[in-house]
Amino acid sequence: MHKLQIELRKLANTEKVPIYKKFFKTGKGEYGEGDVFIGVTVPNTRKVAKAYVDISYEDLSHIITSKFHEDRLCALIILVNKFEKAKTQQEKKRVVDFYIKYHLYGNNWDLVDSSSYKILGPWLIDKDKSLLYKYARSSNVWERRIAIITTAHFIQQKEYEDTIKLSAILLNDDHDLIHKAVGWMLREIGKRKQQILIDFLNKYHQIMPRTMLRYSIERLPEKMRNCYLVRRGRV
Repeated sequence: MHKLQIELRKLANTEKVPIYKKFFKTGKGEYGEGDVFIGVTVPNTRKVAKAYVDISYEDLSHIITSKFHEDRLCALIILVNKFEKAKTQQEKKRVVDFYIKYHLYGNNWDLVDSSSYKILGPWLIDKDKSLLYKYARSSNVWERRIAIITTAHFIQQKEYEDTIKLSAILLNDDHDLIHKAVGWMLREIGKRKQQILIDFLNKYHQIMPRTMLRYSIERLPEKMRNCYLVRRGRV
């Protein structure tokens, strides 16, 4: 066991384990089925990650493939820190390549949301984005979530086109986690460019999943929100 993992275990609180197992849906048939926790809070995980930012990629490969959720989260946070610390494109590419190689170990929504838009987002902002479209059409829910959450960085940079295109691809997704993620990203666009959100809603609101629609319209004026809900009989 790496000393990083030993540090995490020193911070573990076993009383939190059943809470985390329930919160991250680890029961049979749930999206986090079989995941294992040791009971470390996210702030403490971040403190450990910060202390081990210079860990070797070889050691990191063992940690990111751990069966323990907090180990994997710590590894992904370290990757983000490495990316943000990188001074050259070559160093950044190494982080990206490592992330892509091991991305399926980010197999819960918190693991995706804490890493994808901070690594793939800034890397792909001015590059070919076909990887995201590949992920959006994947049978793996975490790849689909990576695809849409990565665009959070694009939205921050006032680039909305890919979010809209990916949202359209994911309209008929059958997973609630994708409905929430797409609705969230659409809401973020609406906070910056309301008309882009309105155009999307006018085109798709009648076929959008309930959760996706509700998330996307949260920041709209009440009268406008009610208008979209009434049209679908959702008030």
